[in-house]
Amino acid sequence: MNDLAALLPLVAILALFWFMVIRPQQRRQKEVAALQHGIQVGQRVMMSSGVYGTVRSLTDDRARLEIAPGTEIEIARAAIAKVDSPATETGHEAGPDA
Repeated sequence: MNDLAALLPLVAILALFWFMVIRPQQRRQKEVAALQHGIQVGQRVMMSSGVYGTVRSLTDDRARLEIAPGTEIEIARAAIAKVDSPATETGHEAGPDA
C-alpha cells in the first residue's frame, strides 16, 4: 500500500502534463491539418512566414499563390498557416483606401 501511495503523485503529474501539454497540441495539429485540407482555389491565405496571397492552383502537397498582380510563387501546402478570406470577383482584395 505504501508503494502505491508513493506512485500516486507521479501519476498525477503525468496526467496533468497530458491534459495541459499533449492534448492541446494534438488538437492544434488536427485543426491545422483540417485547414490545409480545406483550402480552395480563390481563397486569400497567409503563409507561416507572414506572406499573404491568393490561391491560384492546388496539388496534393503544393499550392501556387499570387502574391502580387502577375507574380505567382509555388509553396508547400503545409506552409499555409491560416485562411484570410475568399478573394473578390476581380481576384484582389480591396484595401482600406478603396
